[in-house]
Amino acid sequence: MSCLSWNCRGLENPQIEEELVALISKKDPKIVFLMETKVEKITIERICRKLKSVNFFVVPRVNQGGGLALLWRENINLVVLTSSNCHIDANIDFGMDDAWHFTGFYGDLETANREHSWSLLRDLSQRLSLPWVCMGDFNEIIWLEEKQGWLDRLESQMQGFRDALDFCGFNGFPFTWCNRRPGDQNVWICLDCGIATMDWILHFPITWIHHLDVFHSDHKAILLILDSEQQRFYCKGKPFRFEAMWLKDNSCEDVVR
Repeated sequence: MSCLSWNCRGLENPQIEEELVALISKKDPKIVFLMETKVEKITIERICRKLKSVNFFVVPRVNQGGGLALLWRENINLVVLTSSNCHIDANIDFGMDDAWHFTGFYGDLETANREHSWSLLRDLSQRLSLPWVCMGDFNEIIWLEEKQGWLDRLESQMQGFRDALDFCGFNGFPFTWCNRRPGDQNVWICLDCGIATMDWILHFPITWIHHLDVFHSDHKAILLILDSEQQRFYCKGKPFRFEAMWLKDNSCEDVVR
């Protein structure tokens, strides 16, 4: 079972939409969680038509910001349970012996409101007893080592996140976000991650999280895959090939140079 999570920073841009479609087509994840879509349901419907055989659930944007979406292949038995502006919670294969629980999560942007996010995590952890994996942009880090550059994170700020993870029984899987500023003002932080309960880890004992490079967002996409799927995604000895879609990014020539 492969799951993709990406803070895409707005699908209103056709280039971002094309990059998303290319990313999903190439990696073929079974479940996709998107944050900051900044679009209405009609845009997600159009993307799903391009991908074919994809179901979806949308949390609409608020004014011109926010917005979440969950996409999944038609052969996946997935039922959305609850949602809000910062999460989509779902069951997979409910009623079966191998049923499990997936949550796409987006932490509050405002530090002062971050405790509301952790309260939601605690609440979600008590709703079901199934193996549980949670992916997304938590907008917080656990340790200072997950941040490089500029000012250090407050210890109390990180402790709130650690306490929530401890309460939920999560186990964690370099950096996924960059402010793209030059020199001493450049900052890298690991904001996006996948975390899972021990039951889920025992259910899927060898699982990998890969950070995928993207052009049109300051967040990397993260891909969770099982060990049995490794070869399909990353074949050893595969030669480097230039991707034509890279030419659609205005910075491509500068990067190559």
